[in-house]
Amino acid sequence: MTAEGDRSSSGLFLGQSMPLLNIGGRAPNRAFRPSIHAYPERPEDELTGLDRKVYAGAARLFGRGGPHLRLSVRLRAHGIWRRALTLEKLSDAALKDCLEKARSRAISEGLRGSAGSDLMAVVCEVASRTLGMKPYKVQIRASLVILESCVAEMATGEGKSLVASLTAAMAALTRVPAHVVTVSDYLATRDADEMRPLFDWLGLSLGCITHETPQSGRSGIYGCDVVYASNKEFTFDYLRDRLRMGDENGPLRLKLARFMANEEGAPGPMMRGLFFAIVDEADSVLIDEARTPLILSQQTDAQAERQWAQSAAMLAKRSRPDTDYRVIYRERRIELTEGGKERLDWLTRNMGPEWRIRAQREQAVRQALSAELFFHKGDQYVVQDGKVVIVDEYTGRLMPERSWNDGLHQLVELKEDVEVTSRKVAIARNTYQRFFSRYIRLGGMTGTAREIRKEIASVYRIGTIRIPTRLPLRRKRLPTRLLRTEEKKLAFLAGRVAALQAEGRAVLIGTRTVAASERISTALTEAGIAHNVLNALHDAEEADIIKGAGEPGRTTVATNMAGRGVHIPVSQTVLAGGGLHVMLTELHDSSRIDRQLMGRTARQGQPGSFEAVLALDDPLLAQTFAPLLRTLAWLPGSLGKWAGLMIFRRAQRAAERRNAQARRSLLKLDEHLQSMMAFSGRPE
Repeated sequence: MTAEGDRSSSGLFLGQSMPLLNIGGRAPNRAFRPSIHAYPERPEDELTGLDRKVYAGAARLFGRGGPHLRLSVRLRAHGIWRRALTLEKLSDAALKDCLEKARSRAISEGLRGSAGSDLMAVVCEVASRTLGMKPYKVQIRASLVILESCVAEMATGEGKSLVASLTAAMAALTRVPAHVVTVSDYLATRDADEMRPLFDWLGLSLGCITHETPQSGRSGIYGCDVVYASNKEFTFDYLRDRLRMGDENGPLRLKLARFMANEEGAPGPMMRGLFFAIVDEADSVLIDEARTPLILSQQTDAQAERQWAQSAAMLAKRSRPDTDYRVIYRERRIELTEGGKERLDWLTRNMGPEWRIRAQREQAVRQALSAELFFHKGDQYVVQDGKVVIVDEYTGRLMPERSWNDGLHQLVELKEDVEVTSRKVAIARNTYQRFFSRYIRLGGMTGTAREIRKEIASVYRIGTIRIPTRLPLRRKRLPTRLLRTEEKKLAFLAGRVAALQAEGRAVLIGTRTVAASERISTALTEAGIAHNVLNALHDAEEADIIKGAGEPGRTTVATNMAGRGVHIPVSQTVLAGGGLHVMLTELHDSSRIDRQLMGRTARQGQPGSFEAVLALDDPLLAQTFAPLLRTLAWLPGSLGKWAGLMIFRRAQRAAERRNAQARRSLLKLDEHLQSMMAFSGRPE
């Protein structure tokens, strides 16, 4: 394997012409060589199938994430921290002089040696002066891990935002543009605003892109040294660039396109390449959201789509359950029987030509049945301003620009009796697996990575290293409460919250869906309990709700919007009484999301507590079959509780397996498309 195609090699950019962040110190003179690549990115990964598994195993033993690297970054972090202490007494002018000297050495010698350590020490001292945040040893370790193209698993509350800024500053100071990838516009804007003083002092340009950023202004922002944006903005801007550049994307063509854009205003590429991505909440971006293909599309005729949706819904209503179709709830799938297919053939005999193609009409009916049986308002979507808006199941946030494909979105719109919109026909397609694998250097951080470290290694060829907490963890996990029905669960929650409020505790109640948060809010209101609601329908005051969620007697009901990346400041009065109390009322498809909610409390050595309150009629349990356990779960005492918890564990593990299989299938499909379309260029 060539050095250019191997992310585990010691240099960041070992290609012959790319700007260099030479961690290993090889060929220092290349750092000053002008780039002949107008759009640098990593070539397509040729590892597939069994090769990925072999590579992942070898990497764990000998490469990224191994014991040698863990020991190395630990020792280096200690030395950098001690070096930073010696810089505290320097004036700003003297510190700037140290910065320029360390920067010049790091560009020529690389970041693994003393030059890199000196530069990191200066950046740490600058962070202390500009942000009031003195980086701890564990944060320095995490930054070094990311620079080594690994994922740093840091406990929630350990300061991942500062780690990302330190890493981005180190890259940018050595002439490597850095993209800081977040899971939402809110977090991108928040982190960019908070960290701006650091980059300004260092003389680095900082940009932030959100959904509201106009396309015309994005090219200038991408010219900054460091750019903050959500994963969706980076990915779709890359797809737009692929469309602009077409199949002929050689260096000369790209440079000519940029020249024409500057001289005549012609549309050139927005991004300047994929150099270095620092992915916050890496498990969410690289794994959880990797099940969904990313598609740029053009619209069809809305009136024709409404007629199609009405016909499909009519056929679905005339289909008979168990006779014409079977519902496979565990896989959220509709299966037409042979009799159902024959009946569908008879029902469409006098319909238009689009219904004469067997595969198309059968798919249309399956989609119509899925819209009716599997998609419910408040769970997968909400209706806002007369439109069906998808809710991101991992972040709890609205995704107004996203729609389901194959007519499913139009069928849901018809079901909700809102305007049926145009279908979006794909004109460009990509996946997170392929997009992030194209970054020349890729690293990240998250609080929950150990469960999927093998998948990260096999798909992205990067390791995972756990970073210890700065202070001992003081979180108390209380026994799980298992109720028979949701009604009893809501009654228990109201009583429990009232008791906690009387003690002066702050309470955060986590739900899986918008609908569940609304039901809990109704129950608390009927019980006369004051509370705030944070979900996709009540997001206007998000910052204020989060800021006050740790005050004495405050209760907040929230979806995953209060999960990843959210820091709830807890008052001293609440800390003295035991800290923030978190209540999980539903299990998610992934145990990692549950752990993210748990991480909202007991951060940075503070006290806090956590408990789960579950009901046996939870929708998650409908996806698994365990007749004996279900019977035992209704028994009183410890046996019934054990059986109930066992069902929840089995259901969650089954969901995790299905999601992993969906990601593998999508990756295989992409590899297949890449192979079949290689003759015409990139499969985007």
